Amino acid sequence: MTVSTAGPAAGRDAATVQGEAGIENAQIGDFTAHMVTLRWTEEDGWSGPRLTGHRDLSLSPATAVLHYGQSVIEGLKAHRQPDGSFAVFRPDAHARRFRESARRLSMAELPEELFTEALEVLVAAEQESLPDRPGYSLYLRPFMFASETNLVPRPARAYTVVVISFLIGSYFGEDTESLAAWVCRDFPRAFPGGTGSAKTPGNYAPTMPAQQAAARAGCHQVVWLDAVERRWVEEMGSANLFFVRGHGSEQVVVTPPLTGSFLPGVTRDSVVAVARELGYEVREEPVDVADWRTGCEAGLITETFGCGTAAVVTPIGRVRDGDTEWRVGEGGPGPVARAVKERLLSHHHGLVPDVHGWRHQVGRG
Repeated sequence: MTVSTAGPAAGRDAATVQGEAGIENAQIGDFTAHMVTLRWTEEDGWSGPRLTGHRDLSLSPATAVLHYGQSVIEGLKAHRQPDGSFAVFRPDAHARRFRESARRLSMAELPEELFTEALEVLVAAEQESLPDRPGYSLYLRPFMFASETNLVPRPARAYTVVVISFLIGSYFGEDTESLAAWVCRDFPRAFPGGTGSAKTPGNYAPTMPAQQAAARAGCHQVVWLDAVERRWVEEMGSANLFFVRGHGSEQVVVTPPLTGSFLPGVTRDSVVAVARELGYEVREEPVDVADWRTGCEAGLITETFGCGTAAVVTPIGRVRDGDTEWRVGEGGPGPVARAVKERLLSHHHGLVPDVHGWRHQVGRG
């Protein structure tokens, strides 16, 4: 592995974790002191990862991404293990999705081994950045953009990948036991044949008016419906969704099937595996928003929870759909969500055997 390094750069606006005092006072949301970059050109292909200080990027105003939007992102975590090392959770799955997103936007595809190597370089450099406090992890954000200076609307001939990281704890705050969700009826997040299954920034900006509307309605998150019938539940703003039907030994965990119009979550796939580990039957079935309401009111749907890299597993306690509002279960975390979250966190932090091969160890052990 060949890695070039450079010293930290000045002029950052974001808070970063640097030095012993910085680590001692580190807060959730602080960026770590380093970043990694890789470059691709049509002539030379991919460079190796280059470690630098966390610093600003310098771009020409004619940089292609600013005009035509070729950009993809990923999000994954590194967790401290019992032996003091770090483990990146499922980097192979995130690397595949990064490639698939790039392919959808006609961008250069970063090889999986280079994706993982870039993460290793950054996490190794940040071994001392994570405070030894319960609940803290490193959130890793790889992103790629068209970096060619060009205003012709075609696939770029140069791309840059950057990986940065920041400290993360509870995504919705330590005091948030369950979320209130707002059903968006006004417009869809994505549509069949579009880019809904790609993790690209262009999918996020159009959702912000709905997120603002949800906040005005006193809700934390948006629930998106399908684009054709506006009937089928697809996903939440930053999470895939799961529903628990029935009681006791008859409980079934249901999640909407992947249709290509929403993100195939790595955490979603992990939750399916973990729920089955715990003995629950898991089904992929369409969920009608009207059936969600009537099922909750009749006590047939006892839990709903979202899952994602940042949020892990977060229960939904209340749903608002226009002038209609209903409670899910008892309005707080249910036993299935609690059990799934506890087991998934145990996988993250190396507290159970890695039977799935999910943990990629980095650093000292």
